[in-house]
Amino acid sequence: MIHAVLIFNTHGKPRLSKFYTPLPPLTQQALIAQIFALISDRAPGVCNFLDAPDLVFPAPGAGAGGRPDAKGKAREVRRDDDDTRVIYRHYATLYFVFVVDGAESELGILDLIQVFVESLDRAFENVCELDLIFHYDEVQYVLAEIIQGGLVLETNINEIASCVQASSRNRKASAASASPLIPTTFAAARPADGARRWLASMGV
Repeated sequence: MIHAVLIFNTHGKPRLSKFYTPLPPLTQQALIAQIFALISDRAPGVCNFLDAPDLVFPAPGAGAGGRPDAKGKAREVRRDDDDTRVIYRHYATLYFVFVVDGAESELGILDLIQVFVESLDRAFENVCELDLIFHYDEVQYVLAEIIQGGLVLETNINEIASCVQASSRNRKASAASASPLIPTTFAAARPADGARRWLASMGV
């Protein structure tokens, strides 16, 4: 299972954080800091995946907040056979990180990261960090086409790009039809003709 998908820059600023294992927000922030500390000091030529037994994820059936301790605070459930792994790739100023369990193939996840990056390139035409900041919803949609509930759904880049483009067209059409300032006749026709029809319909 894929526990989390993270993107952060070389300064540790998260640009995307999607957790498929339910965790409290403070725990998520602590995990992001731990993961950045793990990979930021690694040399460029070393292996792109590493075991991370110190990362705490709840065992199946433990619930989102773990078991309460004597003070009523959530306590994470640790497993003796913890097989959490961090798999990442470094592109320019961004780290693309997947946190997975032992059921996932390390090489398969590396390929999946490449699929994710190429799908973002298709959506934004050579994706950069600013695209992740200003088009956060589209990045989430691209990721949702690839992974749902921690399981991989699609790896065909053409299919992913087709679904993302169709969604973008539907959003634009919906926004044009819902906005009173952009009537359908104005959006569909040429700019000059549409403007004249709009003014005529308003009796101007």
